[in-house]
Parts: sequence; C-alpha cells; structure tokens
Amino acid sequence: MAQGSNFVDYVKVCCRSGHGGAGSAHLHRDKHTAKGGPDGGDGGRGGHIILKGSSQHWTLLHLKYRKHIIADNGESGGSALRTGATGRDEILEVPLGTVAKDADTGEILFEITEDGQTKILTPGGKGGLGNWHFKSSTVQTPRFAQPGLPGKEEWVILELKVLADVGLVGFPNAGKSTLLSVLSAAKPEIADYPFTTIVPNLGIVSYRDNKSFVMADIPGIIEGASEGKGLGHRFLRHIERNSVLLFMVPADTDRTIAEEYEILWKELTAYNPELLDKPKLLAITKSDMLDEQLEQEMSEQVPKGIPYLFISSIAGKNITPLKDLIWKAINS
Repeated sequence: MAQGSNFVDYVKVCCRSGHGGAGSAHLHRDKHTAKGGPDGGDGGRGGHIILKGSSQHWTLLHLKYRKHIIADNGESGGSALRTGATGRDEILEVPLGTVAKDADTGEILFEITEDGQTKILTPGGKGGLGNWHFKSSTVQTPRFAQPGLPGKEEWVILELKVLADVGLVGFPNAGKSTLLSVLSAAKPEIADYPFTTIVPNLGIVSYRDNKSFVMADIPGIIEGASEGKGLGHRFLRHIERNSVLLFMVPADTDRTIAEEYEILWKELTAYNPELLDKPKLLAITKSDMLDEQLEQEMSEQVPKGIPYLFISSIAGKNITPLKDLIWKAINS
C-alpha cells in the first residue's frame, strides 16, 4: 500500500437514489375494441446505490472526489401492462473492511468484509402500480394509477478499517516498518525519525507449504492516542480488524518492557475494550546486540502470559520462529 495522499480511508458522499416511475392509467383501445378495460403497467423501480466489496481495492481514493453519487430514475409504466424500465443502479466498489455510517447520526449501517459482497446503501424508490391493479366489480375502468415513490437523498460516511491477519502495534521507531519490509515485498518508508509511517502499510508474508498471511504496519501510537493526540487516534480503528496483535518494543527503550507494553495496551483498550479479546504476541526488537545474560534479565520484565521473542529484523534473528508464533496464533 503506497504512502502519502494515495491512501484514503475516509470519505463523505451525498447519495441520491432514483425515483420510482409512475404507474400508467391507460385504457385498452384498438380497432376491434372501442372501450377496453384498464391495462396500465407498473412503473419501474428507481436505481439503488450499492456497495460491492473488491479485493482489488486497498483504499477509498477512487471515491475521494465523487461527492455526489446519483442513480437513475425508474421509467413510467406503459400500455398493455408493460412495466417501466428499472433505473440504473450505481455500484461503488470498495475495499474489504469498509464501514458505511449515517453522516448525521454516526449509526453504523453495515460493513463490507468479503470479495463480491453487495449491500444496498441507498434504496431506490418503488415504482407506482398501474390502473389494472385497481379494477373491481364496482370500479371497472379506474382512470388513476399510483405515482412512483421518491428516491432518498442522504449523506453517508465510508470508513475503511484495514483487514489483516496480524497488526503491528508499537511506538514510533519500534521497528515495525523494518520488520514488514523483511517479511514481505512491501516497501514502507524507513528512517530514523518519529512517524516514519504515516499511513497503514500491508504486506503478504510467505509461510511454509505455500501458505501466507497478511501483516499490517499501523502508524505509531503515542501516549494519549486514544484521546486524539499524535497520529495514532486516526489509525487506531485499523487495529480493530486485525486477527492477532503483535506488540513491538525495542530493546533500547528508556522504559522497561512491561511499562512500554502497558502504555500501548492501555491506549488500545481505551479506544475499544473489545480489543481485549484478541490474541496478543510480543516482539522485543533491535535485540541483535544483546547477549544471553541481558536477554535473561530483560525476560523477567516481560508481562506474564504473553508469548514473546527477541528479534532483529536487520540481523534476521528469530524471524522464522516469529512467523511460526504468528501462524499458530492466527490459527488457534
């Protein structure tokens, strides 16, 4: 996934579905029939606005400049019970993990999680009934029909939550981008300054027996991210869709490993307590300069009950065991 303006995870669009076509109040007439009965057809349905999941899209960039989405109106009914044409639907392809919300209330309408999955975002108006529906023993030639129902106009928010098997969680410069670049073909920006990663990056990690899993590098979290500080608040939602959380703490941290892990964990759970239920792993990065004694001493600082490894992306230390640990967690 490219860095910069090509990554768009939030758009607000005005959706207007099509009006339903009017029913026909036609009475049958031909050279053999001077006063035929009602034969007006129904009006066609107005076009829907539909979201469709697409695994070929990773961002909402293609919708960034489409502020107004308008579907076609349905056609009016005709004689001889002919139904009017249905208005053309507007189908918007969106990446997997897209959530649709009502812009006024913030209510979640639905989410798209599977390739090819479709959901009606804004339904079109129903077509009106033709006059043949209203004939009866007392009203044999009704000269009226139903108008079509109007379409709907509303502002909708589309919000992307990245779908990945494992999400990398850590402070800026914890080594998340470096690990992703080593494990996959992704080429995130890597440098020695805070917030190297400013958008989520995805990479496909190859595993043994032709298996693979998707890893997401989430922009660095800081203390107070759940309250809106730094970049973390904007991207915390992407962690919600990850199956496994891999916490990354550098061996040269100024805090203890337990303190750094606890701060990260508090920020995630303050944002969404449901993250408590996700499997958690811990990677102590930049550990290529540690000897066995230092690793033993630092192991005593690791929070109880969380699987962990000392790794070095640059030196390739424990990279294969880390993939084994992740694969086990994903499939547990």
